[in-house]
Amino acid sequence: MTSNPRIPFVLSTDRPALPAPDGKNIIVHLVVNVENWRFDSAMPRKLLTAPHGKDSVPDVPNFSWAEYGMRCGMPRIMDLLTELNLPSSCALNAGVIANYPRLSDRILEMGWEIIGHGLHQKALSAEVSEEEIIAEAIDKIEAFTGVDMKGWLGPGLRESPDTPDILKAHGVRYCCDWVLDDLPVWMETRHGPLIAMPYSLEINDSVLHAVQHNPSDELYERTVATLATFEAERHLGPRIMAIGLHPHLIGVPHRLGAFRRTLELLCDRSDTIFMTGNQIADWYEQHEPSSQAATPHTLSQAIS
Repeated sequence: MTSNPRIPFVLSTDRPALPAPDGKNIIVHLVVNVENWRFDSAMPRKLLTAPHGKDSVPDVPNFSWAEYGMRCGMPRIMDLLTELNLPSSCALNAGVIANYPRLSDRILEMGWEIIGHGLHQKALSAEVSEEEIIAEAIDKIEAFTGVDMKGWLGPGLRESPDTPDILKAHGVRYCCDWVLDDLPVWMETRHGPLIAMPYSLEINDSVLHAVQHNPSDELYERTVATLATFEAERHLGPRIMAIGLHPHLIGVPHRLGAFRRTLELLCDRSDTIFMTGNQIADWYEQHEPSSQAATPHTLSQAIS
């Protein structure tokens, strides 16, 4: 097996500089993750560990931690993005639609691009039938929104060896699981090319606060540092700053101020443009069509 059976390795400095959209060199992609944590299952992540290490179901404190985000964090996020008139992609567990109908309606009213995020917050690699889960999630989202769903961000970014093939077969255009570049790249699947869309584990409130336990202003500090590096690399062309957000983390009172400062910093710059996943995919496809992408591996040999 090759080191990467889906995406050929290319140094970022060897990639041709792409034209900046509207002359803006920093593309900001806000991704709000809205998740259905099942009350009758083990929690996908925990803030409070169980006494003596003995987990139980229901896990009331950790379930409540997540649901606080749905009740209180989401209105704060939606109000702030509305105030600043910023577009966003929403990575949505399809189970949210039935279990949180009022919130789902508000999300639809926001005009956010809805991208698939599984059915519940459970890794695809842990599902009995991955393809059934993907198909059901897509069907539910498309029935709810009335538009074709083109983007995907797997729960926990976890995949099986077949995930990109399944996604492409079901009409998905881009996938955010492969966090390996500051620009989109073409990924090979058995059903044709799929865009690997930049996402971030570094500018992501889940890693910053739930995993690394950083101070509340860490998102702002990392944004400042990232902008400084992108400025120095301006000659390489546009770069994408993806910001991963979760309502139970960035939507709590003590972090909301840093989130606002982060967005205002980005809004006040003359070189930033906020785009959704599909908008970025349109821009990328226009300037680097799949036929001009790097020569792919022979997939059947690479992952067999």
